[in-house]
Amino acid sequence: MPHLVHTVAVVVVTYNSAHLLADLVGSLPGGLAGLGWRLVIVDNASTDDTVAVARRLAPQATVVETGRNGGYAAGINAGVAAAGPGFDAVLVLNPDVRLEPGCVAALARELGAGVGVAVPHLVDAEGRLIESMRGAPSLTRAFADAVVGANRAGRVRWAGEIVASPAEYERAQDTDWAEGSTQLISASCWRACGPWDESYFLYSEETEFHLRARDRGFRVRYVPAARAVHLGGESTTSPGLWALLVANRVRLFTARRGRVQGAAYWLMVLAREGSRALLGKQTSRRAVRTLLSPRRMSAPRGPEWVASA
Repeated sequence: MPHLVHTVAVVVVTYNSAHLLADLVGSLPGGLAGLGWRLVIVDNASTDDTVAVARRLAPQATVVETGRNGGYAAGINAGVAAAGPGFDAVLVLNPDVRLEPGCVAALARELGAGVGVAVPHLVDAEGRLIESMRGAPSLTRAFADAVVGANRAGRVRWAGEIVASPAEYERAQDTDWAEGSTQLISASCWRACGPWDESYFLYSEETEFHLRARDRGFRVRYVPAARAVHLGGESTTSPGLWALLVANRVRLFTARRGRVQGAAYWLMVLAREGSRALLGKQTSRRAVRTLLSPRRMSAPRGPEWVASA
């Protein structure tokens, strides 16, 4: 039987997000039409007027000021804790997401019957498809990525981590994990899996949670009838953020597969980033330096880590 969702805890984690909040908040009533919901905005010590803007735009929302930038996972956990009991699902949103009308109801209809996480069809600000579905990290996929590139490898479902075939996004289906900007998590899945792993700070935290949900018998479901816009972040242009993304991918794989396979995965990721660094890509040059530094790879991730990458 489908999971009956009546009340949704909407959790938004902000960091210097004042300029994004008006469009996000404006999209919530239509995106959550037909459902009861309560909004929790968790601010990770913004230095702009994010908190003041949030209170003005959403006076009924619960605004949590963490007092530190503890990362995305820590913000989500704080938001769910502040939401209190009584919700049937948690809607996790980036502040740069805009929900299309009826998005969350379409996601909610998919929860239950083993589905613990539902994710929508995403487009960018220009309306272009965001390839949000992912395969579980594996040595085969890392090798294909290093040899032919993520997009080419992703045209073959078993070969690439990114699902890069547009035709795949036209049908509802299960996926190993998905891009984490917009996702509806059932309360039963949240209770079974526990909080998100705060040690990842940023990037791979949604991967870890989705794979952990699958380990506990839940499915991650892509729902093309549910639609949202995601403006996108800086990971592909910021050397520090790209280095963090790459380091966390290696760390997560090693944590799940052990040191021997982790070393092989590290080598393939190093080959990929090294080949792109030779072509002059600054983000990959920074990633190579990180991958070759035992101190950097073992250091706790946080804003200081990114700033010094």
